[in-house]
Amino acid sequence: MKVKYAIVLLLITFFSGAQQNEVASIEIRGLKRTKESFIRKILGTKINAVLDSTIINNDIERLKRLPLVSHVSFQVFYSHENKYNVFYNIEENFTFIPNVNLWTAVNDQVAYRLGLSDFNFLGQGIAFGGFYQNNGNDTYAINFRAPYLFSKHFGLSINHQNWKSEEPLYFENTSANYLYNNISIEGLAIIEFNRKHKVHLGVNFFTEKFEYLNGDIPEEIPRNLDINKTLYKLVYDFDDLHYHYQYISGFRSLFYLQSVEAQNNLQPNFLIAWNDFFFFKRIGEKGNWANRLRLGISTNNDSPFAPFSLDNNINIRGVGNLIDRGTGVIVLNTEYRHSLIEKDWFVLQSNVFVDSGTWRNPGGDFSDFIDSQNLRIYPGFGLRFINKKIYSATLRIDYGFGITENSSNGIVFGIGQYF
Repeated sequence: MKVKYAIVLLLITFFSGAQQNEVASIEIRGLKRTKESFIRKILGTKINAVLDSTIINNDIERLKRLPLVSHVSFQVFYSHENKYNVFYNIEENFTFIPNVNLWTAVNDQVAYRLGLSDFNFLGQGIAFGGFYQNNGNDTYAINFRAPYLFSKHFGLSINHQNWKSEEPLYFENTSANYLYNNISIEGLAIIEFNRKHKVHLGVNFFTEKFEYLNGDIPEEIPRNLDINKTLYKLVYDFDDLHYHYQYISGFRSLFYLQSVEAQNNLQPNFLIAWNDFFFFKRIGEKGNWANRLRLGISTNNDSPFAPFSLDNNINIRGVGNLIDRGTGVIVLNTEYRHSLIEKDWFVLQSNVFVDSGTWRNPGGDFSDFIDSQNLRIYPGFGLRFINKKIYSATLRIDYGFGITENSSNGIVFGIGQYF
């Protein structure tokens, strides 16, 4: 398919060099729920403009990244004189995604999450939805994200969350359980300079509450906290990934910078920054090599509330749920995905992986990164059940087992690829 596109684009470029070819019309086929006006708004190709192979290629890549698009192709037909008709053929995803999860929380209590999201709300490429969660406490969230709300370069994201969970806090020789409550409202501007470069910029106002439940804590550690905070956020996204259904190739870099200011002196202000580097490569017709490297650092406060966590569902499969925290992190996830069965709408994919990472202890120094006690290496394997016609409809099951000192093992379930 890439060879076919390359030949067509080469022919367009060749004839464009001979004369100034123009776009006579743009036809968009395959739309069901999506408004045609929305697709036309974000296309770089315009009627009566120069027929440009680079712009068409950028359009294809931009459309493939939309949750509403399963796949897209194009055709160019001669119209008259130096005029050409451009056809975009879009395969839409089903974008109403329910969220139903069951798991065992603390004290062997059964927890659940129920939610619903539409990733093509009003046919305008808007993601809108939320969830309710009960893990012994009531949690809910409402999310609205419209990256092309105002134009193909400018959008908006608004999120509200009231999160409650029982979390362990680790001290020098002991730990204690707290009920953690985070109530937040966030607004972000989404600025897309071009297909590869995007910035998210905004502010999050939130309240953090900690309520002591049980365990041993030093006398200087408060049993209850209620702190208002302001978080300023900057995200820079360089994205040169290329998609063909479940296969991905290319490079992406996601940089996060956050400044957190507390409205009292109980907790110090701090900075946190991390960068996720992604590299994907197609291996033959059915293989995909996927890699994620995370480098992170924060203000090095000697506090049990350190921002980077070691967790099954975030960075290392099989390690356990929220088993440690740190003020610096280096994590490498690498895996090979192979399609065992592939039909028109369904894919069964196998997966072998190695997750590894190391942390800087709160108040520690950079030598912590090479301390063997902080190193975790977890190889493993898993399966992916993928519906190609539904956005993010990937059920993953992974089993990871540790090979470093004092390691554990375990099964991790989730929706969507791990990264």
